[in-house]
Amino acid sequence: MFMPMSISSDAALKPSLGIIADDYTGALMVACYLEAAGIYAPLVFDAKAAVPGARVIVAGTRTRLAPVEEALSDIKAIADAFTQLGYSRLSYKTSAGFDSTERGNIGPVADYLADRQGIRPVVMAAGFPEFNITTHQGYLFYRGRLVSESIKRFDPLTPMSDPDLVRFLSRQTTHGVGLINHIQMRQGPEAVALAADALAGAGNGHIFFDISDDQDIEIAARFAIERELVVVASDPFAVEYTRMLASGEGPQKPAPHHAKGPAAVLAGTVGPVILRQLEAFAKTYPVLSLDLLDPRGSEAVIGGALAWADQHIGAQPFAISTANDAGAAERAQAAFGPIAAARKAEYILASIASALRDRGIRRFVVAGGETSGAVVRSLGIGAVRAFAEGPIGTGFCVAEGPDPISLFLKPGKHGGDDILIQALDHMV
Repeated sequence: MFMPMSISSDAALKPSLGIIADDYTGALMVACYLEAAGIYAPLVFDAKAAVPGARVIVAGTRTRLAPVEEALSDIKAIADAFTQLGYSRLSYKTSAGFDSTERGNIGPVADYLADRQGIRPVVMAAGFPEFNITTHQGYLFYRGRLVSESIKRFDPLTPMSDPDLVRFLSRQTTHGVGLINHIQMRQGPEAVALAADALAGAGNGHIFFDISDDQDIEIAARFAIERELVVVASDPFAVEYTRMLASGEGPQKPAPHHAKGPAAVLAGTVGPVILRQLEAFAKTYPVLSLDLLDPRGSEAVIGGALAWADQHIGAQPFAISTANDAGAAERAQAAFGPIAAARKAEYILASIASALRDRGIRRFVVAGGETSGAVVRSLGIGAVRAFAEGPIGTGFCVAEGPDPISLFLKPGKHGGDDILIQALDHMV
């Protein structure tokens, strides 16, 4: 649960925008992009953490998969903290594919932020053209295919079987969801404004914008700023919207530095992407795979993993993973249920992470959005400074202080086969 935070003031940087992200890796991605754009964007994972003042602040939450009531409670607490600090605009950053279930949590959070700020309609936008995730006529395409025909339809936690996001989001809210499509945006800002007014006049509380390309992002973000509307959107929209708001911020803060010390990889995501990445990693470094169905129980599994790790700490990096073959993941999900299996894996890896920190590990590579959240919390990290996007993209950050810890937080399906090794190479 988020609690009120204490953030030191900086008169030169008047608070402008508070971005609340639905997971930790997505929050970090946005912060990295903003840092690359010259915008100081401190990232908090624990609202009690004290961080320097800034025009823009980002919060990572674990609200994507939380029960609706729990998610809204966390959103309210962080929103209260941001408002108290003077952040007059609040936005919600979602995944590129609006990963969610028919109950939420995107619609409920959008309704909460709109009601809180007394502003409607809400601007919604999904997609990430750089990674070939787009929306057209309200339909979501994942890597060039309708999401319902892509690998996303097999996601164990948020399977996307309906590609029509306008229809899908309409199941999450009692307010209407209207669409402004790519063709309308091509007609220019005046056409967009007229279309939006017509949709709002018809009673739609949310307006969903196609993101077929980067120009769509620019048009929709500018519209949201000019109308001073609440934004609930994916990464590139959130970044462009923030860049427009925070332009002319002033001098950038000095770049951060990575922590020194031994390194470890923790992987809790499942699927073919991480399996290929672990296979590539295992050609150079040791890898331990854990079985969620191990009859000895979680504590024994954790103890055995730490005994194995003790043989490698300080000698070479290593990886510990709950990702086995696809059959193992399916068996665990069948035994515990998809959510409970994921939470079991997160508990095991988070417990291992905390113990590894006590054993001297200071650089962590973590694969999986929910796993990243569990690991960061177990390490007691409240705030980090993101590194600007680099040769292998985003995901690097450091918890600064007298005993710094460096992190590379990777979404489960992102990166090439060698990204785990590359991440270690760049954490110097």
